[in-house]
Amino acid sequence: MGVITAGAAASEGLVPGQGLAATAVQGTAATAGQPARPPLIRAMNEQLLLDRIRLAGPLSRADLARVSSLSKPTVSLALANLERAGLVQEAGQRTGVPGRSALLYEVRPESGFVLGLDIGAQFMRGALADLSGEVRARSSCKAVASSMPGRLAQLVRLADNICADVGISRSGVTQTVIGSPGVYDPRRDAMTLTGGLQGLDRPAALAGLREAFGPALAVVNDVDAEALAERAHGHGQDTDNFAFVHVGTGIGMGLVIGGKLHRGAHGVAGEIAYLPLADDHEVDPAEARRRGVLESVVAASAIVRAARRAGMRGPVSARRVFEAAARGDERASAVVAEEARLVAGAICCIIAVADPELIVLGGGIGQALGFAEAVSRSLRAVTPVMPEVRVSALGTDAVVDGCLAEGAGLAWQQLTSTLIGG
Repeated sequence: MGVITAGAAASEGLVPGQGLAATAVQGTAATAGQPARPPLIRAMNEQLLLDRIRLAGPLSRADLARVSSLSKPTVSLALANLERAGLVQEAGQRTGVPGRSALLYEVRPESGFVLGLDIGAQFMRGALADLSGEVRARSSCKAVASSMPGRLAQLVRLADNICADVGISRSGVTQTVIGSPGVYDPRRDAMTLTGGLQGLDRPAALAGLREAFGPALAVVNDVDAEALAERAHGHGQDTDNFAFVHVGTGIGMGLVIGGKLHRGAHGVAGEIAYLPLADDHEVDPAEARRRGVLESVVAASAIVRAARRAGMRGPVSARRVFEAAARGDERASAVVAEEARLVAGAICCIIAVADPELIVLGGGIGQALGFAEAVSRSLRAVTPVMPEVRVSALGTDAVVDGCLAEGAGLAWQQLTSTLIGG
């Protein structure tokens, strides 16, 4: 499940989410075998202090000297430059400790803004956050346009409304991240595996997004974005190795290894929809090719088909099937049990390859009452080890929140790269 970036980070070959490494430098330093120029040394020191303040601030001059191994005069000079650049600001004084009160510094929240957008099949959602991580505005709307150009126009209107709520224009956003179905294919410079969002895989769609949101644009897979949100705000905060498995209108996975999202060589890490695990289920070859063998038998539409084959009548939806199973309906219970068995088989494959400590279930089916327990029962019968299985507590804004988490790292790269460039 891939990511496309544009702008400074992409042109420099930087990977989203990986901060620029900064090294404390005093006196003489060497870069690529050559003595570092004083402006470069100064920029590296400023970058280091900015990173420390971002991760652990507010901090005093003494704090920064201690954690950076820089001298206090060097710290003072770097802080003065960062203040003039509008990247840090005074955050009051430390009180309640013996001795002189120390002046504290923090990242200036308004030094950058991150816009996160979710271009879903049924709804579009978005939020704007400052560099401190505070969400300044949120909004959502039902996706009403049928064509991709219409959808993109609606997404732009949503973005403009969110920005207007904060008092900035779209051009004032430091980094925009859009979560959508699909994977970016760099060979064709286009999206692929976009599922039900017809037209998103055409080059014109990507060109339209770039035109609307400028060079500082990233597009991430929506399930990867949910995994990033889980890492930042959910159960994934407690472990560096987990798999987020989304089961709803489709199925997908975001895999976090060593605290970082694993995308793979071609961006398709996590596309478990294509696991050939249909067993004896009837599979439409065209549907399986379009959306994957596993997804064709476990998605919400497949549950509806299975329930009707089992004899359920009237208006049937995946939610109604789960509700009927909860009431004890034997036909519905059998459908849910088979769904849990198939999902458990996919998770077993994940465990055998990646051995995550935790499995987080998300999506309308993944978060359905009792489904995690059913999956766990089936999983115990086949897996070599049994990780913890939990249900995501994140809501409908999970994709947006994951985009904001991704965007924060990219925006930070932009700001710190200006120090080196300047």
